[in-house]
Amino acid sequence: MNDAKGTRSSFYCVREQAFTSSFPPTDKALSEPDGLLAIGGKLNVKNLLEAYKLGIFPWYSEENPVMWWSPKVRPVIRPSEIRISKSLKKTINKNPFDLSYDKCFKKIMQHCSTSGERAGKSWITSTMIEAYTDLHKLGHAHSVECWQNGELCGGLYGVSVGRVFYGESMFSKQPDASKVALVDLCAKLHAWGYLVIDCQIPSPHLSRLGAKLVEREQFEKIISQNVDKSTKPGAWNSHSKYLVV
Repeated sequence: MNDAKGTRSSFYCVREQAFTSSFPPTDKALSEPDGLLAIGGKLNVKNLLEAYKLGIFPWYSEENPVMWWSPKVRPVIRPSEIRISKSLKKTINKNPFDLSYDKCFKKIMQHCSTSGERAGKSWITSTMIEAYTDLHKLGHAHSVECWQNGELCGGLYGVSVGRVFYGESMFSKQPDASKVALVDLCAKLHAWGYLVIDCQIPSPHLSRLGAKLVEREQFEKIISQNVDKSTKPGAWNSHSKYLVV
């Protein structure tokens, strides 16, 4: 089932076992697996933007259809409250990296899809890379690149909607590279008036960086109150040594 322009296609609500032309209400998400809300629909700019405005994100593997998720709880980092360990602070004060923004978005996604244990089994599919690159070209998705001696050695990417930044993935080829990118991003997001970075899936690593769990209802309240508030539209092209903390 397609809309008039063929941009949506139908979504299958897993709990209701029925098709719908738009995303189901998030309270229809399953408790096991936690947060699975719908299957199907096109992975394109229209659906991605609508999903993020509702606190929904896609997560699936290459051999599966698109799966849309809204977990019951999710970790968020307030940009002003990122936790910097003594060892990370020591790295920052050595200034081993240069940082850039939106310089090579697609390459960051490709590195995230093949780095470390994700190699060969990443949820960052080729279709997802193309869809998020389209978001990037329209100024909705952004990357932070970490460089050492002219070589890309780490970074992250995510989606900006209102005053919420959805962190998608990060990678490091040098110790602390992605963490340094995140610290710099937090400083900029705080200065630009962003409220939270959504980290989607809890992990001990995120907890050490200061992520705190919030219930779905609380997160959706944050989104609804801030989704239409302009912060930093368009490209984030910049280059800098990161802040010394």
